[in-house]
Amino acid sequence: MSKKEHRNDEMEETVDQKTVADNEPQEETAEPAAEQTEADKLQEMGEKLASLNDKYLRLYSEYENYRKRTNLEKADLLLNGSREMIKAILPVVDDFERALAAMGDDEGVKLIYNKLMKILEQKGLKAMNAKGEKFDESVHEAVTQVPAPAPEQKGLVIDVVEKGYYLNDKVLRYAKVVVAC
Repeated sequence: MSKKEHRNDEMEETVDQKTVADNEPQEETAEPAAEQTEADKLQEMGEKLASLNDKYLRLYSEYENYRKRTNLEKADLLLNGSREMIKAILPVVDDFERALAAMGDDEGVKLIYNKLMKILEQKGLKAMNAKGEKFDESVHEAVTQVPAPAPEQKGLVIDVVEKGYYLNDKVLRYAKVVVAC
C-alpha cells in the first residue's frame, strides 16, 4: 500500500469511528438535557403566569379607577347639573332684591321672592355674607378700594356691589365688593 492509500484508509476509519460515536446513545448527557428543558419549561411557565397575573392586576386596577371616576362624575353632575341654569337666574334674583328695596312693603312680591329663594336653597344655592368680612380673593372680586374710615377696618369689605353665591359649597358667583385700604 502506498502512503496515499494508507492515509485515506486512516481518515475513513476516523470518520467511521466518529459516526459510530455520534450514533451511540449518550445516556449521561441526555438526561440532564431533558431535566434542564423541563426546568426551563417550568420557569418559563412561571414567568408567563407572573406576567399574566401582573396584566390582570393592572387591568383590574384600571377598571376600578374608571368605575370610581365615573361614580364621582355622576355624583358631581347630580349636585351641580343645574349650575348653569341657576347662574342664569341670579340676575333675576338681583333685580328682585332691587325691586323689593325700591317698593317697600309689598307682601305679594316678598312672598314670590321668598318662594324663589327657598327653591334655589333646596337646590344648593347659598348667599355669601361679605360685608364686614376680611377681603378674600378666593371668594371676593374687588371692584374698587376706598380709604379706610378707621385703621381697624383696613382690608375689610366696606360695601357689596353684587352679591356672591355658593352652589353646594363651591363658588358660583364671586361677590363684587368695595374694600377699605
